[in-house]
Amino acid sequence: MRLTYLAYAFSLAMKYFSFVLLIPALVGLLYGEYNAIFPFILSAVLVFLLSFVLKRIVKGTSEIKTINDIKKGEGLFVVSLCWIVAGMFASIPYIFFGINPLNAFFEGTSGITATGATIFTHFDYPHALFFWRSFTQWLGGMGIIVLFIAILPQFAIAGRQLFFAEAPGPTEEKFTPRIKNTASSLWKVYFGMTLLDIILLKYNGMSWFNSICHAFSSVSGGGFSPNADSLVGSSNTILWILCFFMFFAGASYNLQYKIWSKFNPLLLFKNEEFRVYFGIVAVLGILLAGSLFANMNYDFTNSLTHSFFQISSVISTTGFCSVDFADWDYTSKALLFAAMLAGSCASSAGGGIKIMRWLLILKIMKTEMAKILHPKAVFNIKVGNSTVPKDILYQTLMFVSFYFAILVCSGAIIAVAEQNTLIGISGAVSAIGNIGPGLGQIIGPLGNYADLSDLSKTVIILDMYIGRLELIPFLVLFQKDLWRIKT
Repeated sequence: MRLTYLAYAFSLAMKYFSFVLLIPALVGLLYGEYNAIFPFILSAVLVFLLSFVLKRIVKGTSEIKTINDIKKGEGLFVVSLCWIVAGMFASIPYIFFGINPLNAFFEGTSGITATGATIFTHFDYPHALFFWRSFTQWLGGMGIIVLFIAILPQFAIAGRQLFFAEAPGPTEEKFTPRIKNTASSLWKVYFGMTLLDIILLKYNGMSWFNSICHAFSSVSGGGFSPNADSLVGSSNTILWILCFFMFFAGASYNLQYKIWSKFNPLLLFKNEEFRVYFGIVAVLGILLAGSLFANMNYDFTNSLTHSFFQISSVISTTGFCSVDFADWDYTSKALLFAAMLAGSCASSAGGGIKIMRWLLILKIMKTEMAKILHPKAVFNIKVGNSTVPKDILYQTLMFVSFYFAILVCSGAIIAVAEQNTLIGISGAVSAIGNIGPGLGQIIGPLGNYADLSDLSKTVIILDMYIGRLELIPFLVLFQKDLWRIKT
């Protein structure tokens, strides 16, 4: 790796991240919460100083004007470092409000990775801090690097390596000739959906502040709410509005751009991954509605509303709750757990294994069974009308293997540390899937992670990063060849 290139790309990203940290200070000023302004200004200054000092101490960095020939390994390293450091600096404001450093890092990481797991035990905090929680999720949902690629000319060409390092899905799909235009188009759709969400929530009775915070969290697949009870007690209209946006937060934003650009919603169902995603939500939603109606004595309307809201919330890895599903019967919780494992679509704001990978795994299994009967036949695995290259299939198998290996190890460590198997399993699934709430009363929908041991919190923080970066950048960091530094 070339140290000058790493320092230049990282310092540039941090420089503009420092400006982002000033936005909550404006919210504090708007609400007259002057004590909430200083933490964000200090954080912004510290990030800017980091950027400035780094360019000065690494020789040759100041002379670099572009990074057009940045290598894939360098891109993976820069993206991983940006996310970790962004999470650290996003945590600083929480410390000023009486939260210890580890809990602050937990909350900051949960925000920037759009997970939504919280350590808040009370909600007596200023508007600026709640805005920051939701805003970090909004930034993390589409990706901070993707945002900088869209707006910074220095990343116009080199952004390809960074773009796919931040969103290393099963396929490297770009729908415009230049990656900068692709990033810009994605952010236009993302911003447009957010604005529409805010307007609809406000029109249907939410305050402006709550509308903005919930829109940020729903479109990003995040799940932080400025309310202690999340969305419990909200009207069915509000729940269905958020259900719609959570569902599309879990759908491919690449696909949504094509729909908006061609004004043809029927294209959604020509996409095989979306059809499977839609089918899973529909089937699990209907089954859960039936379970709530039969086992929990919900009426017909509430059965449908809460079932589809919670399935959309979990499968898109948002994590909002409309009811305390920790009190649901075993069958209902099992259906939610199935949605947790399914995950969202590739190129979406959601996390999890991703529907595309499950689709490829099933196609690989079907092909291998067919080879038993026809050993000399040649089989091509296709998604839609496109043949999937073998290297993508191998990467998918590797990803799923490592995903479950990390999941099992994390779950075991947390379970032993907490002496609670449910917390261990659901906490690990929730963290690495960037879902937020787990199962049970302690880390459930109305619970929090505050009382977990420091070891458990550390494991969960690591899992949140692994889940958001989709393993690949994390695994690459353990390759010794990556650490051969050149000037």
